[in-house]
Formats: sequence, C-alpha cells, structure tokens
Amino acid sequence: MVKKPSVQATRRTFLIGAASTLGAPALAQFIPNDPTRPAPAPEAPVRRNISSFRALSWQPYFSNTRNGAILVDTVSRALHYWSEDQSIYKLYPSSVPLTDELTRRGRTSVIRKVVGPSWSPTPSMKKRNPEWPDYIPPGPDNPLGTHALYLSWQYYRIHGTHDTRKIGRRSSNGCIGLYNEHISELFEFAKVGTQVLLI
Repeated sequence: MVKKPSVQATRRTFLIGAASTLGAPALAQFIPNDPTRPAPAPEAPVRRNISSFRALSWQPYFSNTRNGAILVDTVSRALHYWSEDQSIYKLYPSSVPLTDELTRRGRTSVIRKVVGPSWSPTPSMKKRNPEWPDYIPPGPDNPLGTHALYLSWQYYRIHGTHDTRKIGRRSSNGCIGLYNEHISELFEFAKVGTQVLLI
C-alpha cells in the first residue's frame, strides 16, 4: 500500500520549490541570443584599496588647531583636515608611500604652497630609477598634480595626482597624494604654518 503524502509535506515541498525559483529570477529569465531577455548586468566592482575610512576627532592628535591641522593616517590611507576654528572638517582618501622605509612619521608643517608645481626626482629616487627624467614641468604629466603643499621635511609634499589609480594605495615614494579636486580644496583651506602629523 502506497502511503499518500500528508497535506503538510506537500505544502512544504511547494514552498521550497517556489522559494528556489524566486531566489534566482535573473538566471531563469536569461536566454542566450534573445535581446528581450539579456544576461544580468555584472555587479559593480567593490573598491578594496582603502582599508578604513572614518571621521576622527582632532583632540587625540593635536593640543590645539592653531593655523589648522592636517592628520595623515598612513594605515587607513586617509587625510583629515580641521580648520583653526574647527568649523571645517574634511576627510580625503590618499595615497601613501610604497614601503615603511619610504614612510616618514611625526610632526611637521606646511612651509610653502604652489599651484602648478614642477617636479624633480630626489637623489634616492634617481638612484633607484636612473631612467627617470631630471625635471618635469607643470602639466598633465607632472607627478605632483595641480597643487602641492611643501612640508618642512625636505622632499616631502602633500600633492595632487593625475593618476587617480594611486589614491587609496601604497603607491608613492614618500609623499602623500590626493585627487586633484581634493588637493585644490585643501590648498584653499591650508596655510603656511598649518600643523601636519603623519601617523
């Protein structure tokens, strides 16, 4: 004698089947070479080059915000700016040095501001890359982008870049890079004497 399935078992089977059908509608609807049923659009790639990106308070890093304050977090690859009166706070993704050997940490300050900077490799860069040119004038091929904030440490800058792939990555020879639109904005906020801390 064949046992008939119970109403409850039949309902459970139906629900499982319906759920699995609803769970993959795009696959069920796609028919190759049928323009009315195209393949599902690929998902947007997830950016994984910025390890952490969150707002911070200035108090753990500075005793005051006189002349404004810039914090560069080389781990999270982010630059934080606070105006002197603390009415402006900005957070920008940045590029950071390729290696710890190229990374300088500590306190410095902005000593010069340049629109349309020129670029020359440092002696150590030239030693590592003898094929590099000795000088690049301002323009789209310049590694310093559209604006640069020169720091009291020789050869160190916070600057823009025309190569946007570098932002959020370990990609520089020591400097901190920002998107050109971000360095342009920071350039307006920062002044000669703005405090800078790299951690």
